[in-house]
Amino acid sequence: MGESNSNRKYESFKIPGRQQIQEAEETHLLAPAKPAQTNPSDADTGVFYEIEYDCCPIPGVGKFVPKPQKIEASESEKDEIRETFDQMREIARAYRSTFGYSRFFDKRVHTENSIVFYKQALFMKDFTDDYSGSAPFSQYFPYYQMMGYEQLRTYFTWRTKVREGNVSDTSLSYAFLYIYELLSNIGVKDPQNGLDKLMFFWKAFRVYQKSIDRYVLRWLKDYHIYYQLTQSFQEFVQRNHLAEHYPQMTDTDDTFELFCSISNYDIRKSVFFTDDNAKLIIECFYFVVDRLRHILDDNGIHFDQSIFQPAKMSVWTPFKDALFHNWMKQPDRRIVLSPNEIYICTQNQWAFNTTVTSQGSRQLLGYIIKQMESVLRKAVKYKFKLTANVNGVTHKLIAELKGANLSLESIISSAVMEFYREATKTVVKVDQQALSIIRQEALATQQKLIVDEQDETPEPNPKPLDLSLPPHGNTPFMPDDSAAVSGADMWESFKNSLSGAEATALSIVLHGGTDLKQFADSCGVMLEVLMDGINEKAMDFIGDNLIDDEFVLYEDYKNQVKELVG
Repeated sequence: MGESNSNRKYESFKIPGRQQIQEAEETHLLAPAKPAQTNPSDADTGVFYEIEYDCCPIPGVGKFVPKPQKIEASESEKDEIRETFDQMREIARAYRSTFGYSRFFDKRVHTENSIVFYKQALFMKDFTDDYSGSAPFSQYFPYYQMMGYEQLRTYFTWRTKVREGNVSDTSLSYAFLYIYELLSNIGVKDPQNGLDKLMFFWKAFRVYQKSIDRYVLRWLKDYHIYYQLTQSFQEFVQRNHLAEHYPQMTDTDDTFELFCSISNYDIRKSVFFTDDNAKLIIECFYFVVDRLRHILDDNGIHFDQSIFQPAKMSVWTPFKDALFHNWMKQPDRRIVLSPNEIYICTQNQWAFNTTVTSQGSRQLLGYIIKQMESVLRKAVKYKFKLTANVNGVTHKLIAELKGANLSLESIISSAVMEFYREATKTVVKVDQQALSIIRQEALATQQKLIVDEQDETPEPNPKPLDLSLPPHGNTPFMPDDSAAVSGADMWESFKNSLSGAEATALSIVLHGGTDLKQFADSCGVMLEVLMDGINEKAMDFIGDNLIDDEFVLYEDYKNQVKELVG
């Protein structure tokens, strides 16, 4: 190099401080943007460009960000749909910091975008459209604030048709936007209705874009965790033939299979667990666990928390990879989807672990099942005995029970024996039809054994026969063809034919007594037999029944019976 170059000195250059840079940026951002020159087509879209300066290590480098801006229109050109969109966009003003779309992976930005989406979705939940145009749309985590006028109209027109049952192909971002709405229960009656609509759309749209499977299949499980549905996830999987996508899935409730899979003793592998004993063992298990829950609860000890208590939980976010705002207040609860999945909600915060129980809980549950089997083997006199050692359990529940003067072994043993007594007791059932036959046979036998008493004293003054018919139309009894008996004599003869028990029973019926059955039992005779005996004698002497099938005295004979028995 020449001498002139080697002797040249570089002049110093002062680097501006942080405050100066910030002031320059704020001045630039607050300065009103100058509208770019547009052509007639730009004016039609209602969008112009403004330059937003972005901090960059290279001086003078910024970026152009297209942002839709409101353009005042005359009354004659008023667009009500555009005004609706503008009102919807106003919701996002409180979250202005989220407009940096390139930062959508940022956790704070993603959270704020999900809130904006949820509030805007509620605002637009009943909106319908019939736009004839079609504008494509492609964006990660799509939501309304990202979309231009034509894209919004395209989406809401397509959504209107989908809600009517007509699912057509469209940009994948539109499809995910609609799925986001369903996950947030936008435009649905309740969570079950939202699940039905999600399943309908998924099955219809996957014909065009099968790539949504990898997301929807995960979100269907999250849906059952987040929303409290009447059906369990296992029932849902079986009903929709999705078992291949969810291996080792169990019911969300605590089942016998779940307890066996997380216990360190699996009774299903025992020689005692045979086809003949399986039903008895499973029912006994549920009985013992239910008894344990009640006894422990009475002493301030929570059984389920003692069993399902993983050592460490990780934060769980519902509907990961979706734009979802945790909008619903969740009760504290625990959901076990499989032996390797437990979800716990505490104060509206979700946690997850692949280990359902701790080692101590596995030991505790193993002892409970083994001790139950041991007692049950003795009860059924099984040829092989089994022993369970509580000393090998390190769970804190053992110490809590001792503090409450309770013995886990005794609780389990007494519960098993009580269950076995109830399960094997003899139950006597009365066949009402057979009982009726027995009554008829008893009545027939009694009739054969009854010997009528005969009065050997002849009637001193025979009277003419009273041929008047009784009220119920039966032919009056005529004891002798040559003798006539007056009405008063017939009643007197009927009275004399009654036994003491029959006379007392007739008096009880006369006065409407309710202890007729008790009286018959005290006499050692069936009530029906006692009443039939009275009616038979009344038929012989009076020519009619006195008592109906409900053991009530006929009104026509009340006065005569009252004179007889008082």
